[in-house]
Amino acid sequence: MIPALLLIFVGYLYIEKLNALEQKMKTSLAPFAGKKIITFHEAFPYFAKEFGFEISAVIEQEPGTVPSAKELAKIIESIKSVTNRGEEVALFAEPQYSSSVAKIISNETGLSVYELDPCVNGQLEKNAYIEGMEKNLSVLMNAFSEEKK
Repeated sequence: MIPALLLIFVGYLYIEKLNALEQKMKTSLAPFAGKKIITFHEAFPYFAKEFGFEISAVIEQEPGTVPSAKELAKIIESIKSVTNRGEEVALFAEPQYSSSVAKIISNETGLSVYELDPCVNGQLEKNAYIEGMEKNLSVLMNAFSEEKK
């Protein structure tokens, strides 16, 4: 009986850590609500909705499927259209995939490439997800702060 109660308590503590992290992220990212982001693939719709970002383009519709030249040109043109209107947009690759297409987009648009981790794999450590999301928060803060320079 005690081990089951201990597991429940540990689970409760972890949920509390997740709730605190979510609140920290919401507070920290609130000033950037409405910002446009370009993601590597369709891993971030819920994340974007939760934190008020607008996904303006997705580099790979399916992971591992490189966009065609026509699709790439369309992404680049949409970015230029947004930036020509004076709107800011941040470009993100993912650590699990090659960033070569993101670098092409960067070269054509002048955007910096940042790395946003969907935290779907990595180290099997008890705080790996929390640490990954903390790193994502830092990357997002850096990306949006550098846009203003």
